[in-house]
Amino acid sequence: MRVLFALLLSTVAISAQNNLQLYDIIDAVSETRLRADVKTLADFGTRHTLSDTISDTRGIGAARRWIKSQFDIISNDCDGCLEVFYQQDLVKEGTNQRIVNDVMVVNVVAIQRGTKYPNRYIIMSGDIDSRVSDPNNFTSNSPGANDNASGMAGAIEAARVLSKYKFESSIIYLGLSGEEQGLFGGRGFAKYAQEQNWDIIGVLNNDMIGNIKGVDGVIDNRTFRIFSEPVPPTETERERRARRFYGGEVDGISRQLARYVHKTVKTYMPEMNPMMIYRLDRFGRGGHHRPFNDLGFAGIRIMEAHENYTQQHQDIRTENNIAYGDTFEHVNFGYAKKLTAVNAINMASLAWAPPSPTTVEIGGIVEPSAKLKWEPVKGAKGYKIYWRDTTSPTWDHSRYVGNVTEFLLEGIVIDNYYFGVASVGENGFESVVVFPNKIMR
Repeated sequence: MRVLFALLLSTVAISAQNNLQLYDIIDAVSETRLRADVKTLADFGTRHTLSDTISDTRGIGAARRWIKSQFDIISNDCDGCLEVFYQQDLVKEGTNQRIVNDVMVVNVVAIQRGTKYPNRYIIMSGDIDSRVSDPNNFTSNSPGANDNASGMAGAIEAARVLSKYKFESSIIYLGLSGEEQGLFGGRGFAKYAQEQNWDIIGVLNNDMIGNIKGVDGVIDNRTFRIFSEPVPPTETERERRARRFYGGEVDGISRQLARYVHKTVKTYMPEMNPMMIYRLDRFGRGGHHRPFNDLGFAGIRIMEAHENYTQQHQDIRTENNIAYGDTFEHVNFGYAKKLTAVNAINMASLAWAPPSPTTVEIGGIVEPSAKLKWEPVKGAKGYKIYWRDTTSPTWDHSRYVGNVTEFLLEGIVIDNYYFGVASVGENGFESVVVFPNKIMR
């Protein structure tokens, strides 16, 4: 008994020690570095996908070379812990109305390999490119300070901070091009990941994380939005029919990733107000998580809560005493620091956690209890069952059940709740919750 008690105390101590590292990660994110990086990116004049690629001071070519140089510097500082490279695809003129010339869409990639699961990846992406009012104008000044130098700078800063640690799973810091012309960078990289047979935990797409004053006059430096689709577009007809009878309309893999971010932020950054938006993206608009979703990968969009449309996709000008344009002075770097920290602690939590269960079975029809059973996960020291009211957006109840692969929740009527299971590592970090994907017979 004493030995068992000592082991339990040891496990709790390890968990507490490692979880405290998330506070260190939050504190390490630098507002000063974010400010400097956004300024550098904005000063390239334009980063339009079809802009100059030869100049060292202007255009998307100079911008992506600078981004790669920053990842290289970070890698040098951590003894080569990052694999830095370009991933590119040729997009032909006329592919859509915004591709007026043949263009090589080039993404900048930095991979921090996991020590235990090197083929499992959590990805933080930001967009490299920018634009003015006319999406085909690739010569006019388009600093794109908030859209999306802020997200790109956040990915670079997250790499600086997290490269000081070692993780079980791999982390990718990613600069994507071609977003404004049709999400081409995300399409190319998602296809590349699929061809490499990567196991992607999820994509955290950061698109505009630096504005706190909305066009409606609201000023808010604590609230941010998490957009996620309800279920993958790749689901089968059988899965669709099952949802009709057993539920799960809002419990796809991207929605579970959104809930994971929400929970982590409420635990470690309680001053922040994460808003889960039950929508793929803003109404009628798109972002670079979508190409990953299209291929069945989990992906969400993290962004500011209050947008200012006078500073998005605008020629730089003044009309009716309104200064239009996405310029440096409009970015709030204290806020960008917070949202960068949101990404960093979630990537760290996921990369330190074991994989999620692949199969979760559920049963309990006409019984005063719910039964759950799951496949064992290599590297998990235990499992946690979550449940919630069917109308609740978050997992509100949980029970750690130890190192077992089935459990009976007595007194919990299956009809009234939704359920899920997460793996728990020896360090206390948890996987994303898995909604039941098989019915017990």
